[in-house]
Amino acid sequence: MAIFTSIRVQTKKELPTTWTSSKGSPLFVRVWTGSLLPFIVVHHPDTVKRILRSSEPKPHSRYISMPMEMGMPWLGMGLLFSNGIRWERTRRLLTPAFHFLVLRQYMKVYNEAADVLLATYSFQDRLNRLSRMGEPFECFSTVGLYSLDVLLRCAFSHRTNCQTEERHPYVQAVKEMIRLWGDRAFNPLLYLDIVYYRTSNGKQFLRHCRYVHRVAEDIVQKRAAVVGVQTKRKHDFMDILLMARDQHGNGLTFREIRNEVDTFLFAGHDTTTSGISWLLYHLAKYPDHQSRVQQEIDTVLTGQSLDYIEWEHLPQLVHLTLCVKESLRLCPPVPLIQRQLTKAMDIQGTQFPVGTIMTVNIHSLGLNPHVWPDPQEYQPERFLPENTRTMDPFAFVPFSAGPRNCIGQNFALNVMKVIVSRILHRYTLTLDPSHTVRRWTHITMTTETGIKIFATPRSTTHVT
Repeated sequence: MAIFTSIRVQTKKELPTTWTSSKGSPLFVRVWTGSLLPFIVVHHPDTVKRILRSSEPKPHSRYISMPMEMGMPWLGMGLLFSNGIRWERTRRLLTPAFHFLVLRQYMKVYNEAADVLLATYSFQDRLNRLSRMGEPFECFSTVGLYSLDVLLRCAFSHRTNCQTEERHPYVQAVKEMIRLWGDRAFNPLLYLDIVYYRTSNGKQFLRHCRYVHRVAEDIVQKRAAVVGVQTKRKHDFMDILLMARDQHGNGLTFREIRNEVDTFLFAGHDTTTSGISWLLYHLAKYPDHQSRVQQEIDTVLTGQSLDYIEWEHLPQLVHLTLCVKESLRLCPPVPLIQRQLTKAMDIQGTQFPVGTIMTVNIHSLGLNPHVWPDPQEYQPERFLPENTRTMDPFAFVPFSAGPRNCIGQNFALNVMKVIVSRILHRYTLTLDPSHTVRRWTHITMTTETGIKIFATPRSTTHVT
């Protein structure tokens, strides 16, 4: 819970805790969250755009709310954390990995991984068993294994049996590291490494780091041994990492490649899991929208021998796309983004000095009543073209915006649409009324105790 404060900072005038626009809309606030330094939170398009349009770096200080440095032993200075010339070079080298022609070839992988989810013990048998017992399935854990499988297959052409293991060690390690990282961030007594890594939590964090590094290194080494060999296989994320060269002909070092592998596995797996899980939650909670999406999917798949969602089907999933956007508005996978000012910034007469930590609260932006009418209501129609023509583009930024927007956003959106379509084509979802879903805003948007959903098989006429 943020505690509002009114500390003194160097400004043109004494600052109140909350600043408002001429229309009375709150533009930014100053808060403490247990860290040693306060920071400015923006949650309105007028101020969000000033931060996201800028080239200001991500902060690297252990004395702020979500210290990036605490994740360094795990993710290193990859694309997620790097700044300046290092970030620009890496971003330029990785951009070809997310070209639409590359993403298009992944559709088969999304569907094949969905086959595993829907046709093995990990989903169908378990759902049938749970259905007979009158029990729901937990969404995050099930979807998390699918997301990991997709990432390993798409980015690294690496096949595992992760979906058939209910407690896959990589998924468990990532979950624990996110929890440990977040817990440390809100406890200033643990900010110093010399203190934290002597605690049981610190030792556990490093143990998990060593494990995920071994996974990443194994992937890199196996692919490096065969890169360049003439095959008909199209290049994936790993190939591009290994073959990328800058203007001087220099490639990425082994450590840089490992950092990007760790970053992609974490950022892609955890955020995609969050997006899919919350979308399933909202569709289960609002059956009218679920029914409309099912009708749309049934129409798209009419006459097909397989219920695969193909590339050309994606533009036809109009209502599903609206539902995806509305779900991301309410529950963005990454709820907070931070930048640190390298030069003073003036926002409507208030000057923020060099070093100020600016936090874009994407979650609060999506719930801002001065931006969204009835913000707590699930209304996908808000995103119909006629309703978005006059919308500020910075009112909806679930994947950030500006020069540091999420490089993998189209990848994530495609995965979401494919797996949700495949599930809803075969099942009707309802929430477990005895289970309370509580959002947990941490490094990513998750829940305290998961999302429990009943899945009822639809009529066989809907299953191809």
